[in-house]
Amino acid sequence: MGSKLKQFGLVMTGVVAGVMISLNFSANADRSAPMPLPVDELRAYADVFNAIKQGYVEPVEDKKLITDSISGMLSGLDPHSAYLDAEAFKDLQVGTQGEFGGLGIEVGMEDGFVKVISPIEDTPAFRAGVQAGDLIVKLDETPVKGMSLNDAVKRMRGKPRTDITLTIMRKGESRPIVLTLTREVIKVQSVRSKVIEPGFGYLRIAQFQENTAASVVEHFNKLAADAPLQGLVLDLRNDPGGLLHGAVGVSAAFLPANTLVVSTDGRTDDARREYRATPADYLRGTRDDFLRRLPPAAKDVPMVVLVNAGSASASEIVAGALQDHKRATVMGTQTFGKGSVQTILPLNNNTAIKLTTALYYTPSGRSIQAKGIEPDVVVEESANGSSRRVREADLVGHLGNGKGGEGEAAKPEAGRGADAEEAEPVRFELAGENDHQLQQAIRLLKGEQIVQNQE
Repeated sequence: MGSKLKQFGLVMTGVVAGVMISLNFSANADRSAPMPLPVDELRAYADVFNAIKQGYVEPVEDKKLITDSISGMLSGLDPHSAYLDAEAFKDLQVGTQGEFGGLGIEVGMEDGFVKVISPIEDTPAFRAGVQAGDLIVKLDETPVKGMSLNDAVKRMRGKPRTDITLTIMRKGESRPIVLTLTREVIKVQSVRSKVIEPGFGYLRIAQFQENTAASVVEHFNKLAADAPLQGLVLDLRNDPGGLLHGAVGVSAAFLPANTLVVSTDGRTDDARREYRATPADYLRGTRDDFLRRLPPAAKDVPMVVLVNAGSASASEIVAGALQDHKRATVMGTQTFGKGSVQTILPLNNNTAIKLTTALYYTPSGRSIQAKGIEPDVVVEESANGSSRRVREADLVGHLGNGKGGEGEAAKPEAGRGADAEEAEPVRFELAGENDHQLQQAIRLLKGEQIVQNQE
């Protein structure tokens, strides 16, 4: 038992020695002196370990017990900390490049079930009608209860053109919803754009990836080439976040050089820092500064930023920065409220841990953890109101906002009435003919009166 305790102590040392906004990679987990280990608690752990090895009904490998222990230790902290085995770590790295195999769902864990945060546009999940707030209770014939989030994600991913059946519980539905989806190679198109009408451009960011900020430059230049821009709509609705330097780069595209974009605060020295509109904070490696290709109009074109409850993390950084510096009017509904920084700490066996290490703050010092960004102009998803959407404050075990408050769980949206939970979800196509919020954004840019929700 002593050797087992010593072996586990070494594993624990590797975990606690180290300390991605969605996502921030660290190259070395061993960056500080190890904390003293709690010997009594580790002795109790070793006793449990030994009892399982000797008496469990089936033999269990040491590796599985240790791995499951680490996974449970991290998942018990908050909804965003997790252990990444070799496959999950590789998938994460591939996913930040914008391509992976699977269904296209941003997920978390609640009460032992997989909870949908947001389906990604133009993916099997999106096209099948999977909605934010759905609880996935079965994958094929296997109950999700008892699975780790990592295991559930691995089951949903797989080879293209293979099927998986999801059993979903949805608020307001009395029976489970069963959907059979066909996996695809998920190629997330980070940036899209179009001219709404002469002089008014639309720029959509679906997810913040490695090359998102550079793509924003390309799309903006195309919009500006068609005609002098009188107004620009930056659409961050249902954007679940992504890479921190991508958010800084997009903010820098529209802000003066060296402007503060976001700051982070945590327990370690490297968790406390500021990110500014400078190449050092939005470029990776020795790449050319793509923002130099932007015309001067990018810094002063009138802007509206559209957000909703599906706007999370990196998208909230951009909305908060442009709002605090009064560079743009933020319109829509309250955002998701994921204001925590997850650091990816690679371990020495091709695995990693994703650990919440800090909270981030807008330039004016606001923490949006479990609160979100409040729009300057509240406009619901339709003239009749918005669907009830899951937010950070709805997740079990979420962190408080670092300002002495726990954050507020989402309430029924304005304009829905007392039976909001039972009403039919609002369905519309982003940038489509029935996109009420986009229509109001254009009206605002034109100086016309906004059409508020019907009571």
